[in-house]
Amino acid sequence: MRAVTLGTDGRFSVAEAPEPVPGPGEVAVEVTHAGVQWGDVLVRDGHFPVPRPFVPGFEAAGRIGAVGEGVDPGRVGERVVALLTGGGFAEVAVAPAALAVAADGLDGRTAAASGWTTPTAYDLVGTVAHVRPGESVLVHAAAGGVGGQAVQFARLAGAGRIVGVVGGREQTEYAARYGCDRVVTRDAFPAALEGEAFDVVLDPVGGATRRANLTLLAPHGRLVVYGNIATFEPVAVSANDLLGQGQSLLAYNSSLLATTHPARLADSAALALAEVAAGRVRIDVTAEYALAETGEAVGRLAEGRTRGKSVVRVR
Repeated sequence: MRAVTLGTDGRFSVAEAPEPVPGPGEVAVEVTHAGVQWGDVLVRDGHFPVPRPFVPGFEAAGRIGAVGEGVDPGRVGERVVALLTGGGFAEVAVAPAALAVAADGLDGRTAAASGWTTPTAYDLVGTVAHVRPGESVLVHAAAGGVGGQAVQFARLAGAGRIVGVVGGREQTEYAARYGCDRVVTRDAFPAALEGEAFDVVLDPVGGATRRANLTLLAPHGRLVVYGNIATFEPVAVSANDLLGQGQSLLAYNSSLLATTHPARLADSAALALAEVAAGRVRIDVTAEYALAETGEAVGRLAEGRTRGKSVVRVR
């Protein structure tokens, strides 16, 4: 089969690879499209140590072509989106059966783009932050895949005011289309929000942005962290200061959840995808690349030149 491999030189290339066979509790997915996400950048840059050559790709859509021991053979032929630990940029990918989620009503592009992004956005808003009607929400990276969908899930939850932060002016109109009441650029943050306070802040950025977010929390506000796009620099937080204002610092790690409670993640994915299939949440696929262009797709994401979601066409 054809697959993209990440070599020791840090380059992506298309090569022939052995077709993987599903083991116990696994399914083999005949991949049509694979999503491009930040994990691909982290692997490329060496933040996730993996043996190379490595077949990257953490989210893939297609049909189940074979099942391993203990998996219902009736699932063969089922259209799914698979949440993976790698191997998505290939014609066949193996996934845990529990994390191959039915993608009925979605085309291959949309299903692949949902990947980890859609359940993450759903969980950030509903499971972790518990956004309530009338609350104010601040969403960083609001022009990205998770951020754009988080804005929409927050609106469905009844948020009263949603402010998005984006990388540059060229992204402000795009983020506003998702439903932000106001959009500010990263270079204007946090000064542009002086005097405002938020019940919920969603932060995948880290560093100085994380420290600024703490100052923007309203009493009983929740800061939800789920990444370190800008820096892995640790941020110290005083539990006493949080206690004094009834505030919370919460973390969400979907990769860990897939290992510790896969059924819980799959449930969130199914509920979130139902909102997409019903048209209440939009996944914006802004670019589609050929398999040989995977390196370009990952590079554009790393450079902040991607809006919404990008996918790679595998078949």
